[in-house]
Amino acid sequence: MAKHSKCCICESYLSKNEIGLNKKLIGKSNDKYFCLNCLAVHLDTTVDDLQEKIEDFKSEGCTLFG
Repeated sequence: MAKHSKCCICESYLSKNEIGLNKKLIGKSNDKYFCLNCLAVHLDTTVDDLQEKIEDFKSEGCTLFG
């Protein structure tokens, strides 16, 4: 059974894109991940801005995103 990652704040299950964004913005060696809502608060930005970054990374061909 695959291990499902959860947000380190609210414990919601994370998507591949949320995990990928954490790795890109916080670092690959980090073992604590945030959902988009908690990451937006942590980085003092908006969920819309984070979703835009995901699309930017996808269009660049980054393999961390689905």
